[in-house]
Amino acid sequence: MELLTSLRENTVGISIFAIVTAGLIAITQVSTKDQIIENERAQQAKALYEIISRDSIDNDLLQDVISIEAPELGYPLAKIYQAKRDNKVKAVIVPVMSPDGYSGDISLIVGINADNSVAGVRVLSHKETPGLGDKIDLRKSDWIMSFNEKSMISSNDSSWAVKKDGGQFDQFTGATITPRAVVNAVGQALRFFKKNRDLLLSPKPMKEAS
Repeated sequence: MELLTSLRENTVGISIFAIVTAGLIAITQVSTKDQIIENERAQQAKALYEIISRDSIDNDLLQDVISIEAPELGYPLAKIYQAKRDNKVKAVIVPVMSPDGYSGDISLIVGINADNSVAGVRVLSHKETPGLGDKIDLRKSDWIMSFNEKSMISSNDSSWAVKKDGGQFDQFTGATITPRAVVNAVGQALRFFKKNRDLLLSPKPMKEAS
């Protein structure tokens, strides 16, 4: 009898503990949700404004967003950021997901000026090998800056490749797959821009971003 009583008491105690713990977790999630969203927004803005400086435009990049179907960029619906001055789109920032990284997907954003030149590129996330493939990250090396002001002459521009493949971009010692994936992804963004140039440079949003 004492054993049954003890088991009941322990079961009740564990149940109460589980309920209290679940409640605390739920409260924590709710209370930190807004902060998480704000942190994500701040990180996103930082990357965008590293490509297009705030003082060169007069709009909010995070607000002027258009959504376009873009499976070639790795997204069913891509959010394109418009950089404007005097209500004219001077550049756009295009997201690209490369599936060809050595260790998985590589997420990038590519800034493209109205004259078809690259305003800048930033890698947002990757799983590449530390000390080798991770040199695509600006915190590890300035290799990503080599795209600045470059243009693609045509859709099949043979110079838009790493030097090992006969192109203009350096590869890393002991790691060619990663830079090749990034070069190809940036090239895909440029081809997408050329194909949709009129739409992307229109100052009127075609579709509200979700």
